[in-house]
Amino acid sequence: MASPKPSLLFITLLLLLLHLTITTSSPHFEGFEELELEPEPDFDISLPPPPITLSTSLDPEPENPPLDHQPDLNPKPETPNPQLEYWDEEEFEGFPEPEKPKTELGQNGLDSDPVQNNEPELVETVKVKLSQPVPLTKRIKSYIIEIFCLLFLVLFSVKYFVGKKTNESLALAWATKFATRGTIFDKNFSLLGVGDKEGEDAPLLLKEGQNVFKFYASGRRYCQGLVATMELKSRHDLIASMYNVFVPCKDEIRIEVYMNNDAMDHVVFALGKKRAAKVMDKEMRDLQRFGNVLASSKKWVADELVVVSELKEVAADLLNESVVEQVFGEKAFEKLGKYFISMHFSDQQQSTHRKMLVFKFALPVTNHMADMTPLVALVPYYIDLIGRYKLSSQARSKTEAARIKVAQEVQKELQNARQAALQRKKAERRKMMDEAEAQLTAEILRKREEKERARQLKKAMPKIKMSRGG
Repeated sequence: MASPKPSLLFITLLLLLLHLTITTSSPHFEGFEELELEPEPDFDISLPPPPITLSTSLDPEPENPPLDHQPDLNPKPETPNPQLEYWDEEEFEGFPEPEKPKTELGQNGLDSDPVQNNEPELVETVKVKLSQPVPLTKRIKSYIIEIFCLLFLVLFSVKYFVGKKTNESLALAWATKFATRGTIFDKNFSLLGVGDKEGEDAPLLLKEGQNVFKFYASGRRYCQGLVATMELKSRHDLIASMYNVFVPCKDEIRIEVYMNNDAMDHVVFALGKKRAAKVMDKEMRDLQRFGNVLASSKKWVADELVVVSELKEVAADLLNESVVEQVFGEKAFEKLGKYFISMHFSDQQQSTHRKMLVFKFALPVTNHMADMTPLVALVPYYIDLIGRYKLSSQARSKTEAARIKVAQEVQKELQNARQAALQRKKAERRKMMDEAEAQLTAEILRKREEKERARQLKKAMPKIKMSRGG
């Protein structure tokens, strides 16, 4: 019975030694971390099916990973996607593949795996470009058209209001100097402004535009009234002001006096600067028919002026010594020449009023409006002078003969115009008939030709008279 005990003890020691050997080979045993062996990679990790669509990354993923790449010894288990757990490409062929869940980096448009994307520098470059501020000059250049339009609108608005105010001030300065109580027009006319009754508190000026103002006056012998039209510079218009820099113009006033039919004799007379006289000679029909440019050997008016008159006698009576000395002489015209443009008296005006006196002056600035007082004083002076003026018998016979001749020429021109209108109507009617015939058919044309031929034959046959025998 003593032999079984040693064998049992031997088996127990052998099991204890085997247990110690297995315990020392554990990787968590102290002092043996450096002797760890590289475990074999686990190939049983479940992966989702590969994508069917093409990859959008810049560089394709390498088929074989680099040799120095070491797989993670403790990989984090992937959470299986319930949509992809039972996905089978062969069974569900042709159906869209469920979307791959986006990661934090994939939401920005890039792949979440830096190894699969293989371009981590691109991510940093995009972030840097998005974070860089746009230069101020570049931003201004992108809005250059809008800035230019805004500046133009601002300048146009400022120019409009400033120019409008300047024109109104100039027109009011003229009316204050010559149309208020105690001035030239107040002393010579009973009604001033647009009022219908004397003493009525009515405005003196009528504004027809931002640069057009009118003044009315009536209530004087020899005339029905006058209308003064001020045509000022277009100071309210930015484009017109820029144009006037290259083509300068003046602030002008045109005074038209409507004479009574029995208060003006046969008078055709004009006085103006050389340039204005040429324009009037081209545009005024009465000056073309009756006027003649007068030249005198003696000193008469200033050298800048041109006299156009039907008779030299009329010009001499209208430009008397007092007028020449105060206004149209050499010395006086040196001061007044920059404001005088022209004046035109005629009983053959081509307008609603046949007998008119027309004065054209240039307006000075607001502070020097009194400089043109001698020119404005010519208006009532010539109203009285023309109203009392009578031609001599010899001069009247000449003017009447000239007017009869002109009336015959005008009548002939009207007759020729009527004949030309009739010829034009006939030509139009003939053209319409030709167009209508062109639209007819061949059968209708043949019948019409036969009918016309029969009419011609009947017309050519001799007429036979039948007589009854007794």
